[in-house]
Amino acid sequence: MKRFTAALGGTVLASAMAFAATGAQAQNFVNVLTGGTSGVYYPLGVGLSNIYGENIDQVRTQVQSTKASVENLNLLQDGRGEIAFALGDSVAAAWEGDADAGFPEPLDKLRGIAAIYPNYIQLVALEDSGATTLADLSGMGVSVGAPASGTELNARAILGAAGMSYDDLGKTEYLPFAESVELMKNRQLDATLQSAGLGVASIRDLSTSVPITVLEIPAEIAETLGAPYQAATIPAGTYDGQDADVPTVAISNYLVTHSDVTEEMAYQMTKLLFENIETLTSSHQAAAQIALENALDGMPVPLHPGAERYYREQGLVE
Repeated sequence: MKRFTAALGGTVLASAMAFAATGAQAQNFVNVLTGGTSGVYYPLGVGLSNIYGENIDQVRTQVQSTKASVENLNLLQDGRGEIAFALGDSVAAAWEGDADAGFPEPLDKLRGIAAIYPNYIQLVALEDSGATTLADLSGMGVSVGAPASGTELNARAILGAAGMSYDDLGKTEYLPFAESVELMKNRQLDATLQSAGLGVASIRDLSTSVPITVLEIPAEIAETLGAPYQAATIPAGTYDGQDADVPTVAISNYLVTHSDVTEEMAYQMTKLLFENIETLTSSHQAAAQIALENALDGMPVPLHPGAERYYREQGLVE
């Protein structure tokens, strides 16, 4: 009987240890929340997932394609992801709570990892539509991004600053990047607004399929909107047939986590991001614009203690 009791005790102890080990491993899971597969978030998320998987001990990574900023931030609040890409205006709206932006209540678990690269508001029309400026979209069919996505929030802001609304458009479609492009190829839409890094795959695909015009968004739009929006330029040659620089508006992207992620995990995620920018750039050229000196610029939410620890080591935080 004593032998059975001891054996049973050993079994219980072994089970408890196995459970503890399982629990510890479960904390070493990183789900990277991105966006549509034809955008910039997704390939960068794949690159980041690979970097984490190869450099963090006993970690299991996953990349999740989503509707991007708004969905990502809500998923983080619910603990259904460990790190996410999101636009600055969406992050600010989530922290403060903005029902119109998709956040009925403030998302108080959000924590900052880093400011990364700017999204450029890229407004592209079929060349044969005749549109060359934002104002020319009146009466035309335009896709403004997936419903309540970061892109769609940007579209509302840009049109509003120009004294326009969706009512001024001939038809408004709420579609992800790739679907918007397919409708344009089939002449079922005149234009698409896409908030993404330069050289986004969807617009590159469109520009190689049909003649396009990259529409100007004047600097005064950025001045009207104010921070976090800023005047920017889409350089000539970014897309096939784009022979000149085009003025537009940009807004910063951020990597965000949540307060239940451990300090060590957040530290590693931050550190490995900046130690592997060259590797990440091979996933998408937008990563070339990520710079340590800009990592804290305009951060709309409190830093995660793990990220703060890394920046303190780098002399960015006292």
